[in-house]
Amino acid sequence: MAYIVAEPCIKCKYTDCVTVCPVDCFHEGANFLVIDPDTCIDCGACIPECPTVAIFAEDDLPEKWKHYVEINKQYTAPWPVITKKKDALPEADQFKTAEGKDADLDPTPGPGD
Repeated sequence: MAYIVAEPCIKCKYTDCVTVCPVDCFHEGANFLVIDPDTCIDCGACIPECPTVAIFAEDDLPEKWKHYVEINKQYTAPWPVITKKKDALPEADQFKTAEGKDADLDPTPGPGD
């Protein structure tokens, strides 16, 4: 079981979570982060750091976001690893609690570290 980043991260991309990850399993897209399920050691250190409540243990992932298991796997390879905190996206506070952002997920890789 790995941890999964779900929809609340889209258009926010707070990076507090990446600084506490002991195995560097986060990857950065243009407006979203994913966790590499093959690297994640299930420590859970990232969960309390996420201000949008976007990270879940796979078994605790709400049903409406189950497809994020595949999204996290899909974007692990093409997106670069991120280990350093960066500023959140400019619209992060506006979209922090918004739902229905699936279509806004940008598949473009982020810059990484």
